[in-house]
Amino acid sequence: MTRDKLSSSVDSIALRCRSLAGIAALALFTGGLVTAHRAEAQAAYPSKPVRVVVAFTAGGTTDILARAVTQQMSEKLGQPFVIDNKPGGGGNIGTEFVVRAPADGYTLIVNSVGPMAVNQTLYKNLPYDPLTDLVPVVQIADVPNVLVVNPAVPAKTMEEFIAYAKANPNKLNYGSTGVGTSSHLSSFMLSKRIGAETLHIPYKGANALNDLTAGRVQFMFATIPSVISHIKGSKLRAIAVSSLQRSRSLPDVPTVAEKGFPDFSAGSWFGFFAPKGTPEPVIALLNKTVNDTLPSLSAQMVREGADPVGGTPAQFGQFTRREYEKWKLIVRESGASAE
Repeated sequence: MTRDKLSSSVDSIALRCRSLAGIAALALFTGGLVTAHRAEAQAAYPSKPVRVVVAFTAGGTTDILARAVTQQMSEKLGQPFVIDNKPGGGGNIGTEFVVRAPADGYTLIVNSVGPMAVNQTLYKNLPYDPLTDLVPVVQIADVPNVLVVNPAVPAKTMEEFIAYAKANPNKLNYGSTGVGTSSHLSSFMLSKRIGAETLHIPYKGANALNDLTAGRVQFMFATIPSVISHIKGSKLRAIAVSSLQRSRSLPDVPTVAEKGFPDFSAGSWFGFFAPKGTPEPVIALLNKTVNDTLPSLSAQMVREGADPVGGTPAQFGQFTRREYEKWKLIVRESGASAE
């Protein structure tokens, strides 16, 4: 190779290197702008209204809790957190809507034990898995179910209820808010544990409570918020709660567990979830905001029948997984199926 050709080749290589270096620098600069833009967008969250789906009708326990908490969140974060009720399918319609939503923090769901821990077993062909397609944000509250009887039932204590149920096989009917709900499965568990033959009558929503107060069914496990006014008004008699610890809302009512069934735990619970892939800084901000909100709502929630919880996303995720494993066994044992 001649000196001129060698020199030309060297110049060409140098030019190519400078071009590659320029491209690399441009890429780094552009990437930095994108990263900075994303960080700025996350730092500004929320910059517009946030939709909070409730997979049940307005006025139910999930809806009441969601509205109380989101009102405070709106004030703290400076943007409206708007409740969007999407009932149907035992909570599956609203849950799937959020599963399919963009993972940007602007669509969330306040969900409960049924759609998150029961329906995977109850429904055989769910097109999603709530445990993997949603990420936990924070638990709002535990809401124990309370065993209530119509006053015509001659039982004032758990011991008396057990004795009466055993002495009257197939004469006690229990209502529930639907097949496979915690209301249904709690009564199924209790009947099986005490060895009583009872009949399940599923209803849709509040119709179960109406027939219980009218005496057409004799007992039911219901969420405390849905029946606390009836208990205080002596329209229903509280026998025991389904949580492992006594409820702060009904401190004088014993637990089923302390009446000889130490592992009986069949309450409801509620919390925030977001679509999988929602940025971690957004999850962290939402978690902190709800945890900061709960103390100011504690007295109201306890008065209405809920025990505030809070905690980290990891704690809520572990709790949800344990609940799924527990309810999976109970649903299979009961033979309940929604299809």
